[in-house]
Amino acid sequence: MILSGQTIKEMIETNQITIEPFEPQTIQPASIDLRLGGHFLILDEMSTPMLSVNDNAHYHELTISEEESVVIPPHTFMLATTIETVHLPNNLTAFVEGRSSIGRLGVFIQNAGWIDPGFNGQVTLELFNANRVPVKLKVGMRVCQLVIAQVDQTTAGYHGKYLLQHGATASKIYLD
Repeated sequence: MILSGQTIKEMIETNQITIEPFEPQTIQPASIDLRLGGHFLILDEMSTPMLSVNDNAHYHELTISEEESVVIPPHTFMLATTIETVHLPNNLTAFVEGRSSIGRLGVFIQNAGWIDPGFNGQVTLELFNANRVPVKLKVGMRVCQLVIAQVDQTTAGYHGKYLLQHGATASKIYLD
C-alpha cells in the first residue's frame, strides 16, 4: 500500500519516518518531494576509459552552494544527492520518481532501485540530460518525489554498502 501525503506527514511528525530537513510544503497527495543537494559526481573519462563492475570508477567531484545552479551538458550522466537525509523504519520501503516538469525538459532523474526498509542516508540520484543543449538546475529546487509503501512484514532492515551514505555516492558494485 502506498502511503498518502497526509500519512507521510503524520509519520514524520511522530518520528516514525525521518526526513531532515523537513519542509511541510514538500508533501504531495501520495509522496514527498525531495530537493537537489549541492554535491555532484561526474565521470572522469580520462582516467576511466571503460566502466567495469569489477573496478571503482574515478569521478570529478563538484560541490556548489544552495541557490547556485549546476549545468548538465548535453547527453551527460552525473550523480547528485538530495538535501534531505531519509531514514525509513523496517516496515516501509520507498522509490524515487523524477518530477515530470523536469522530465519534460529532457532530464531523467532516478535512483537505481528501491530504497530498502531500514535505509538511513541521503539519496543518490542519477541525472541524465537527453537533450542536445545544456540544462541548468538550481540547488535546493524540488527535483524528485519519494513514494513510500508499506511492506507486508517487518524486515530485518537494510545493512548494505550504502547505509549512512552522505553526498552523491558512486557505485560500489565492485564490493559484491
